[in-house]
Amino acid sequence: MKLRKADLRQRVNGDLTYRFEAKGLTSFAGLELIRRYLKTLELAPRIRHHLGRTTVDTDFGVVSMVLLLVGLLITGGRRVRHVLFHRNDPLLLRFCGLQRLPTPRTVGRWLRRFTQKHVERLLRVNDEVVAEGIRRAGLRRLTIDVDGSVVSTGLKAQWAARGFNPHHRKVPSYYPITAYEAQSGQILRVKNRPGNIHDGKASLGFLRSVFGQIRETLGSGYRLEFRMDGAFFREDVVRMLLGRDAEFAIKVPFFEWTDLKGTIQRRRRWKRVNRDVSCFSQALYCEPWDMTLRVVIYRKQVRHRSRKNYQLDLFDPSNGHFEYSAIATNKSLNGKNLWLFMNGRGSHEKAYGELKNGYAFDSVPTAHYGANSAWQVLSVLAFNLVNSFQVATTAPARSRNRKRSTIYWLESIQTLRYKWINRAGNLVHPNGQATLDVGDNEEMKNRFTRIDRNLAKAA
Repeated sequence: MKLRKADLRQRVNGDLTYRFEAKGLTSFAGLELIRRYLKTLELAPRIRHHLGRTTVDTDFGVVSMVLLLVGLLITGGRRVRHVLFHRNDPLLLRFCGLQRLPTPRTVGRWLRRFTQKHVERLLRVNDEVVAEGIRRAGLRRLTIDVDGSVVSTGLKAQWAARGFNPHHRKVPSYYPITAYEAQSGQILRVKNRPGNIHDGKASLGFLRSVFGQIRETLGSGYRLEFRMDGAFFREDVVRMLLGRDAEFAIKVPFFEWTDLKGTIQRRRRWKRVNRDVSCFSQALYCEPWDMTLRVVIYRKQVRHRSRKNYQLDLFDPSNGHFEYSAIATNKSLNGKNLWLFMNGRGSHEKAYGELKNGYAFDSVPTAHYGANSAWQVLSVLAFNLVNSFQVATTAPARSRNRKRSTIYWLESIQTLRYKWINRAGNLVHPNGQATLDVGDNEEMKNRFTRIDRNLAKAA
């Protein structure tokens, strides 16, 4: 049936008058669904078990304070002061179990009470959430990407230092390191560090913590494989992985003592990987370590000179320009499969982008190191909770592949906010029954009904 133009259009003449009186209005109707999921996870008892009766407990309750910041991060808040804009939101109050929200000053003072001991206790909550997600996914092989990132801090942040900050070289920064389980889409662990630290040299303690976390929360019987960049190509790191019976694939820098340049120059036959990439494999004797490793060397033909000409000019340009890389591994994969396996590390970079853009991981709420470290853990916890929520309710499974990509189709937090988390609603009480009215929208009705039904199955 063809509609008249008069049925499609409306005239807008005057401006609306604002009124600030109605109660029960919320901008985050979807928080109720996440609250129900956290209840099935028993998140509140876990927080109370690890952080209750410590010096970070408050009159508001440590559980409520943690849930307040998790809810703030999930809904898009990036600063502690953003609590002011949600002071009377009934769904956020219900989410964290409070009748009134603390002021930003109170939240900031609470965060500054965190020491490394308390950060470790908060990490244990995340450990248990990650273990639940991995068990739900039914994984027996864990693909762990380990890498660091840079968070610029400004001049006053405690323990910040000038170091490797490629975009802001003179700005003090933190250099947090994370371990990301690629197939479940969960971040196993995070550790905040000063910005002038060496990624590989300082990684031994972090790797020991990752092994200990897996042993304590998941037990034995899991096959572990690690993917790392060239900063982790160190004797102590390699010997630790070999000693723990873990498989690894690590980028090899073109150190002079590796003689990779000479090896490439002497090579005449390369095995094709795809249209632009070819490779060959050989044993590399690391004389300083007194160790022999299998190394696969790749060359990728490009249509331009390498950036800053940092790659070695090993061939006449008439044959084209090439970029070279080498991977040390104890896996039995052939050259093509190893190339695909290492390309899967891009999912970790995507997770970092999601953390920084979606969960305020790159925000520095205070000048206190313990508070900033706790903020990073809370950001990671919110990231893991949202991903595990999707797996339990809406995320369809995807086929497994040689890149070890996530085995579920996960939507970004920005997409989830647009679709249903940041949905306007009205909390009313007809006949004394608390009811959330999210409006007359068929798509929204189907979405909420589907998630609610799947939550009942997951409980």
